[in-house]
Amino acid sequence: MSEPRRRRSLRLRTRVTFFFALTALLASLGLTVVTFAVARSFLIDQRQQTAETQTYANAKSVRGLILTNQRFDPTDLRTEGGGFALLFQNGNPSAPDARYPIEAFPLELRTAVTQGGNGRQRFEYEGKPYVAVGISMPAANAEYFEAFPMEGTESSLKAITTALLLGAGFTILVAGFAGWLTSRRLLRPLSRVATAAGEIATGGLDARMPPETDPDLDRLASSFNEMADAVQTRLEREARFASDVSHELRSPITALTAAVEVLDGRRSDLPPRTQQALDVVVSQVRRFDNMVMDLLELSRIDAGSTELHREEVDPRELIPRIAQRYGFGDVEIDIDKKVPALVRLDKLRFERILANLLENANSHGGGPIRVFMDMRGRSAVVLGVDDAGPGVARGERSRIFERFARGSAARHRVGTGLGLALVAEHAQAHGGEAWVEDRAGGGARFMVSFLEVI
Repeated sequence: MSEPRRRRSLRLRTRVTFFFALTALLASLGLTVVTFAVARSFLIDQRQQTAETQTYANAKSVRGLILTNQRFDPTDLRTEGGGFALLFQNGNPSAPDARYPIEAFPLELRTAVTQGGNGRQRFEYEGKPYVAVGISMPAANAEYFEAFPMEGTESSLKAITTALLLGAGFTILVAGFAGWLTSRRLLRPLSRVATAAGEIATGGLDARMPPETDPDLDRLASSFNEMADAVQTRLEREARFASDVSHELRSPITALTAAVEVLDGRRSDLPPRTQQALDVVVSQVRRFDNMVMDLLELSRIDAGSTELHREEVDPRELIPRIAQRYGFGDVEIDIDKKVPALVRLDKLRFERILANLLENANSHGGGPIRVFMDMRGRSAVVLGVDDAGPGVARGERSRIFERFARGSAARHRVGTGLGLALVAEHAQAHGGEAWVEDRAGGGARFMVSFLEVI
């Protein structure tokens, strides 16, 4: 049953920045809406009050002229530019302006004024906004209407709206930048924790966090350092224990090996059944001796007591010599012509890698059939060993490089389970890695990369 896929989420810094920006957006929009509503109400009310004041003043002048039987022309009134006025006397327009008929005024306003009331109403005429004021003058048996343009007020509201939106946008940008700076400052200790944890994971057990000025963050740093101290102490204790055990086993193993070799030298004096038992003892003692040697080597690597000593070597001369030394002189060796004559490698570690790969192929892969070296990039080489075995299952390809791990093909064979782990450790010391893949035609291909060899 496959594990459920984890849903990817935004980084914490991004989420903090978005939170600040979203908060600023909501606050700015709220402030913009409130400010616009207040400004709109104020400007419109002010405009309407001005219109009423001027209309009443003009209506008073008109009424006086009518009651004194003086000639009256609405165009003589002091109306605003773009505005217009109409007078109805005895139900008929007086000196009407042909550009603005009575139908220009809203019917509702005209009805209210005709019935003896006063009124005010906003309307549009020919696509332009106006506010109209109507006044009934019963003494003069007349009605006076005047319209005032609202385009100036509308322009002011648009300018206010633009300014508010620009201010809101600027506020959002500032808030987002402030959120980014704040999140960066808050996450800086976590970044230091991640850096220190990464150093510890790669072997730098001495990595620690510096003290923080903030009490809460200083508590985090102290807790992390205490945990790192505990981890370092435990790992060092375990590494020291493994090293001590391996060293302590060397003496009895050496004595046991010497005794077994003496018995093996006189095997002709022993009965057949005893010889069979002796063969089992000899093989197991040698296996035990190889395991102890591998454990000692791993303990030195874990303790950091082994350094990388690069020197210039000729792979065309070194690889055949190593193969011959370990009894694989008849294996095909193929070195690509792009590989330079001299490469910079730790010769002892390289020999250990190649020897372990050859022994692994011989024990578990049906025997090595080809050793090759190719260039990988400009300054890296790859060493490979092909075998004639059944190959390695995909689910085991990473696990077989762990300590004491065995693939399905090696579970019933003799071995320490540490050879490939040593290969991976020495490859990592060269800045490379070890892996296994299928060989064309069947079998497995074990490969190791070495970086910065040129």
